[in-house]
Amino acid sequence: MSGSRMMRAIRVSEFGAPSVLKVASGVSVPQPGQGKVLIRVHACGVNPVETYIRSGTYARKPALPYTPGSDAAGVVESVGEGVTAVKDGDRVFTTGTESGGYAEYTVAAEDCVHKLPDALDFSQGAAIGIPYFTAYRALVHKARATAGETVLIHGASGGVGIAACQLARSMGLKVLGSAGTPDGMKLITNNGAHLAFNHKEEGYTDKIMAATDGKGVDVIVEMLANVNLSKDLQMLAQEGRVTVVGSRGSVEINPRDTMVKESCIMGVVLAFATPEQNRQCAAQLFAGMEAGWLRPVVGSKYPLDKAAQAHKDIIESSGAAGKIVLTM
Repeated sequence: MSGSRMMRAIRVSEFGAPSVLKVASGVSVPQPGQGKVLIRVHACGVNPVETYIRSGTYARKPALPYTPGSDAAGVVESVGEGVTAVKDGDRVFTTGTESGGYAEYTVAAEDCVHKLPDALDFSQGAAIGIPYFTAYRALVHKARATAGETVLIHGASGGVGIAACQLARSMGLKVLGSAGTPDGMKLITNNGAHLAFNHKEEGYTDKIMAATDGKGVDVIVEMLANVNLSKDLQMLAQEGRVTVVGSRGSVEINPRDTMVKESCIMGVVLAFATPEQNRQCAAQLFAGMEAGWLRPVVGSKYPLDKAAQAHKDIIESSGAAGKIVLTM
């Protein structure tokens, strides 16, 4: 395959507002080197972290210009030397790309490429990567949640939240979820939550405590720690754990709230997972796809040239409802 093939891709040449996401049509199709896979992208997931990186506020900044996106789904176009896990023509999804997923083609390392069962379409495939691997890291690797415990997924109607509801239910936990709209509440009870609460309602935390008979929840998966962390610490059971998946600023807490419960606050960063942890997670998730409990919920779909709108909507929407996806 000659290196002169061109594709359309989103390129970011400066950090800033969503408007810095520009479609370029003369981008070279990347070549898969040793251990790499070239994928013809059909859909790519949009994650909140990509908006932080684009704005320049994230801890790690990519070299400019770059193409965003890690959660791509599509068909293997070609493979580099030494690749054995997938072959040309396989339907796949990725948990990380090297050249960026907001593009017609992307390259990913073999260990970041996973087969996509026929039961799931490409938009659903694009909704697996960061959401499901993050949910698994939060619940299993960090919180070490076990069957019979109670989990609160605080902000459960987005990509990671839906994934966490489905996964926690499959693990035998009692699953409580919160959302900001009636539709969001319905969505999470349809996807594994035993009970849903509206986190925009006055006194909703009292209802959550009542649902645990006053004991509190064992684990909280927290999507917006800068708003909720102080409340979370008060809702925990003895030796409860909060896993912080998302935060958009600072928050004031009373450290005594951690002392009286001997509770724990843990950050969750998917990039720190070891290869072995990723393999374990991939195996568990593939079993979930086969068993049918892993069913990504796709929310809004945008064509590639509307990436800026997708970035705007993922941060400003009044209530998340599934995963935002770009389609090629």
